[in-house]
This record gives sequence, C-alpha cells and structure tokens, in this order.
Amino acid sequence: MSLKSKISKFSRSPGVYEFLDKQGKILYIGKATSLRDRVGSYFLKNAHLDRPNISPMIGQIAKVKIHETDSVLEALILESNLIKKHQPKYNAMAKDDKSFGYFVITKEEFPRIVILWKTELGKVPAKKIYGPYLSKHQMNVALKIIRKIFPFHSNKQPTEKGCLDFQIGRCPGPHAGAISRADYLKNIRNIELILKGEKKRLVSTLKKEMKEYAKKDEFEKAAEARNRVFALEHIRDVALITSDESFHLPDSKFQKMRIEGYDISNIGGDYAVGSMVVFEDGKADKNEYRKFKIKTVKGIDDVGMMREVLCRRFKNSWPKPNLILLDGGKGHLNMAQGILNGMKLEIPAVAVAKGPTRKKLDIFQSKFLLTYLGRNEEIRKRYNAVLSDDRLIERIRNEAHRFAISYHKKLRKDNWKSK
Repeated sequence: MSLKSKISKFSRSPGVYEFLDKQGKILYIGKATSLRDRVGSYFLKNAHLDRPNISPMIGQIAKVKIHETDSVLEALILESNLIKKHQPKYNAMAKDDKSFGYFVITKEEFPRIVILWKTELGKVPAKKIYGPYLSKHQMNVALKIIRKIFPFHSNKQPTEKGCLDFQIGRCPGPHAGAISRADYLKNIRNIELILKGEKKRLVSTLKKEMKEYAKKDEFEKAAEARNRVFALEHIRDVALITSDESFHLPDSKFQKMRIEGYDISNIGGDYAVGSMVVFEDGKADKNEYRKFKIKTVKGIDDVGMMREVLCRRFKNSWPKPNLILLDGGKGHLNMAQGILNGMKLEIPAVAVAKGPTRKKLDIFQSKFLLTYLGRNEEIRKRYNAVLSDDRLIERIRNEAHRFAISYHKKLRKDNWKSK
C-alpha cells in the first residue's frame, strides 16, 4: 500500500505524527487536530512553497508514525516531549532555537507556573522546566485550560489583596490561608503530571481518591475529585486549533459557499447571549462575526433565545448564507426552519450536537433540506460535500461556542466590576 493510501486511512482524531526516512530516523514531529487531514496536507501540490526549510524533507519521508490523543492539549504536550527526546533535524530548522518557549515551575513556598523563552531561563529560580514549545500563544491557552482544573497563584507578590484571580477562583488563595501548603503543592504536582503527558495516570489517581473520600464521608472532597476527573476527560481546547491547519471544501468549484454557525451561552438564563460565526472557503471570516445580547427571553429557554437571534439576524441586510448550522437538537432545527419558511427564505438549516459517546457529532437535517438536495445534481454535490466533512462541521460548531461563551464571560465580568 502506498504512503498516501495509508495516510487516507488515518484517524481524524487529534494527535502527533512523526515523519521517518528509509533508515527509520525521525525527520520531523508535529501535532494535529486531525491526523488524517494534517498529515495529508504535506503531500498536496505546492503545499510548502511558503516553508522552504520544510520542503526538502518531503521527498525523504518513507514512513509516518502517529500517536492519537484525546485532545489537542495532550497533542501539544506530547509533541513537545517527543521533540525534546528525539531532537529531529527539521524541527530545529523550522524555528530559531532561541525562540522556543518553556513552562517553568518556580522554586518558591507556593510555586507559580510561568512561561519563558529560552533566553529568559535563569531569570526566575526554577524547580522544574518543561519544553520546548513552538508557540507562546498556544502555551498561554494551554495554561488557562489547565489552571481552570488545578488553580495556582500567579502573582509575583506573596499576597491575595486585590487579586481578581483569587476572587473568581483561578487562584486558590495560598497567601490568604484559603488552602494548605500540602494541598497547594498537590495541585502543582498534578499540573506537572499533565505537562509530563501522564494524564491517564492522573485521572486514575483522582478516581481512587474520589472513592477513598467517599468512604470517609468527605463528600465535598469527593465531589471536587469527581469534577476534576470530568474536566480532564472533557477538555475543551478549541482555542488551541492552529491557523496552519486549514479546512477546505472537497470540491473547489463550491468553495465560496457561505456557512453561518449559531450558539447560545448563559447560566440559568442569566447573562444570555447568542453568537453568529461565518465561514467562507472553509475558513473563518471574523469580520463577519456578530454577537447578540438576549433581550426578550427570560429564564432557561435555549430554543427561545435562538429564535430571537435568528429573527434579529434576518431583519438585517447582511449577506445571506447558503447554509445555517445550529448548536442544538431537533427542537432548534424545527424552530429555525419554521422562521426561515415564514420569511420565505430558501436557506437550509442543520442542527449539530454531540452524540451519546461525545466522540461523534449527531447532525439533524430538516425535511426542507432533503427536498432542497433533491432539486438537481449540482446542489446535491455542493451540500453533500459540506455535510460529509465532519471536521469542518465540528470546527464551525466549536467556533460558534467559543465566540458565544467569550461574550457571555465578558458580560459577567463587566457586571462584577460594576458592583
């Protein structure tokens, strides 16, 4: 079987790939949100005209080894650990060694975790150093994800006075006596396990702790361990998706299809907002994004909130989409198609939700869409190309979620500041 044929059968899960030459020597290590799409992109015509350091490597690739991961965060960490272990030739050529980033565990009574460039190492007393990493932006995003699960003190000053992080739960308050030093250091050790790529070991340990706490009737601690297990097993790392992993519609003839994705974010009906994201040519067009503060719906009513967003959106003269994608189920879909039909807009809609196992997307199509697809072969090809591209559909859904929740958090933060 040819190399390209083997790659076409790769999983579309996140992970890390290794390019090897005929002698089995590792040429390059990289991470991917979709192993099949990312590895396959290297073998497209003119794929690396803008990366002259990488282009000579392509002809030397004889084998590709892949490591699937549960999340992009784990792929990011595994990539770093493998690069450090093997030091492949083309990874060194791809980036100046001095501009690699590192996670540093500081040597203090209550250690902090800071991100430093290689040239900055030594400026802060360090207990442990993890790296190298290629992107400081991705390191910042990764640390935010980790810190939500295992909070730590980040200020240089040994105080919690006026610390917003302490007030909103990102810092456990060691200098305010809100957490013991032993428990604080346990948080740091758990973060180190993540940075070492030992998430499964960490989850196993937390599950054992949860059972032990429950046996001792320490239900609050048991619940905390349970919540951390859940968070580790359901990491949302959409922001770690990199711009160099572009998504394209399969048929170039239809690449200017406009798709709009919608989502709702609220807490018990409070600070409710809606988002609209736009993708053209398989890529996000952030200039076309729109956000909505829910005005007419009170209480918990996601379908009602989505109805308000769609009604307000289609009263505007913005460019009309070729397809609408809603984060929701059949109720959202029926409501949306009813609005579109009532406005006499022949725009198909689909609703997307995570399936029971949360590893697969459930896509709900309206009767109108099925009728629409039957009109002629050209329309059928155009929409089937999109609806069969799971990675594109998931990225639009995730981006709509990210945009909605970021606006929701801003409203909550602004309200907190005003009090």
